[in-house]
Amino acid sequence: MTQPRAVARAIDALRRGWPITIHGAEGAITLLAIETADPLRLTAFDPDATAGVLLSAGRAATLKLANQRDAAAPDAPVLIERAPWLDFATATALADPQLDLATPFKGPFHAVPLATPDAAATALRLARLAGVLPAFFVRTGEQAGTDSITPADVEAHEDPARLAIATRARLPVAGAETAEIVAFRTPESPGEHIALLIGAPNGALPLVRLHSECLTGDALGSLKCDCGPQLDAAIAAIATTGWGILLYLRQEGRGIGLVNKLRAYALQDQGFDTVDANTRLGFAVDARDFRTAGRMLELLGQREIRLLTNNPAKVAALEATGVTVAERVPHALPANPHNERYLATKRDRTGHQL
Repeated sequence: MTQPRAVARAIDALRRGWPITIHGAEGAITLLAIETADPLRLTAFDPDATAGVLLSAGRAATLKLANQRDAAAPDAPVLIERAPWLDFATATALADPQLDLATPFKGPFHAVPLATPDAAATALRLARLAGVLPAFFVRTGEQAGTDSITPADVEAHEDPARLAIATRARLPVAGAETAEIVAFRTPESPGEHIALLIGAPNGALPLVRLHSECLTGDALGSLKCDCGPQLDAAIAAIATTGWGILLYLRQEGRGIGLVNKLRAYALQDQGFDTVDANTRLGFAVDARDFRTAGRMLELLGQREIRLLTNNPAKVAALEATGVTVAERVPHALPANPHNERYLATKRDRTGHQL
């Protein structure tokens, strides 16, 4: 039996710098997140200084600790053997690619086989949910007093079937004064997903836009991306057709969270594009889960739609949930000097089309 509340407690523990235990098929591992720990917590966690360091393959490849085949799955786990010189400061430099220019020489380090690959993979997945860097000190077995979870618990935590409508209300917005807002949430997750229903069903298929949360673009007017203008243009396009739905998904930074997105921005300032920045941090190129959007459309009674997007991956993801995408409607906006490279990267490296 899964324990949905246990995952929420584990996420809280990671963010507070407390260790957690994950029980996998081959045994248990206990983890301490490097980002939220400190030297004193590390000593209490690992007094014998034997704990290895768990990184993602993307980060390990950057450090020349994984071969290119491993790096093809940047969010896969890699275990680094503990060396006498691998102290807390060195582990922090291993974890955070923003420090690479300040600490260019690291090692030598040795990657060793994983005894609990499913538990290790779950740890990296949990780091994404917690919004922390995917890097841990790791000990074998369970440590007294830790929150304990399994890979199945995390799978259940992310199951969109638990999503339900919380409430709905009329919400006039600029460009769509007759809109209705619908809030969705799960019992475990603190954030709510939102649907904005624009117009009323008129016999035509609704025009639907999946918009992932972007605080910097949507609220602050960032010019580094096209999210804010895309949001406004989507509302206008749906209003023009007379009927449609904007799904506002709480998946900041392509699913890696606000803090990690800002870390990716810092790496972009060092010359990396958005794809390489994400993989250097140790995350997938796109960690969003569009099963949530499929569940939202199911709850709204919409199983066949027209999708406003340049991203064929969104079409495939929705259709995998049972939603029929009858038409992909392009959604292109002009570039500006600050986001030209970002838009070119989306086109050339992530398959966006016009």
